[in-house]
Amino acid sequence: MELALVGAGRMGRMHLRALDPAGGRTAAVRVTDVVEPIAAAREVLRGAGYRVHATLADLLAAGRPDGVLVAAPTDRHAEVARTALGAGIPVLCEKPAGLTWQEAEETGRVADDRGVVFQVAYWRRFVPAMVALRERIVAGELGQILHVVCAQWDGAPPPAQFRHGSGGAFVDMGVHEFDVVRWLTDQSVASVAAVQTPALDAAARPDADNAQALLGLSGGTTAAVSLGRHHPGGDLVTIEVFGSAGHERSTVLDPRDGDEPLLEALARQADSFAELVRGGPRRGAGTADAVAALRVAARASEALSENPVAVIET
Repeated sequence: MELALVGAGRMGRMHLRALDPAGGRTAAVRVTDVVEPIAAAREVLRGAGYRVHATLADLLAAGRPDGVLVAAPTDRHAEVARTALGAGIPVLCEKPAGLTWQEAEETGRVADDRGVVFQVAYWRRFVPAMVALRERIVAGELGQILHVVCAQWDGAPPPAQFRHGSGGAFVDMGVHEFDVVRWLTDQSVASVAAVQTPALDAAARPDADNAQALLGLSGGTTAAVSLGRHHPGGDLVTIEVFGSAGHERSTVLDPRDGDEPLLEALARQADSFAELVRGGPRRGAGTADAVAALRVAARASEALSENPVAVIET
């Protein structure tokens, strides 16, 4: 399956690494075209053997790829995905697939109306340890699930400009954890409480450097989601599940392992997308999952406005 990547920023470059044939992570999918507005970046990509385009319109005028992988900035997810879907092209869109749940819902409606595949890139679902943990939970090996703890702490904050267009910590980061909590437990989120530490860099506010959410789930389970912008050792993602009959803790991303676990998961995710396009089962997230995660993010932001914390002056 030949994909066109839209957006060659940090996450776009991760996808290129994950799907590079030289890496041997997938034989089913490869990126042939890249849409990137920055001319200097296009030249680098052209030198690496990709067909490059300044705009999505240029790509569509040049030919039709088998699918489009959207890694543009969050505030452009909906526009890019809907344009490709409207042209009848299957889309694998980076999370969160829009700044609001309404945007994601409308994009899914476009996909349904055109009868075109739309998958949202929640890559945690393709980490082998997470898949095995979900299977243990489904089989009842941990008993009644009492509490889930998710933590995602980035090595360093992104630029202030990115943070202003990303929707804030709960949209930019939290949706990953909100999705994995729902996916692991097969429960919906019934209640949300939240606190945060505003960004130490005043130019990045109202984004937070530390945001915490406590969730009550539909089956009686509780979940704690910890998000942070400052983990000097490198990106860290962990999950811990407490059950009445067992307990499991797993590190999804560890700075000592570098990017390899992420790259492997991205490749498996792309394979699942190709399988879905060819008529196979859906193993990745869909519109309803994206909408649910963004709804929780919105409720967390609302909870913050009801219980604001003092701004830390530096």
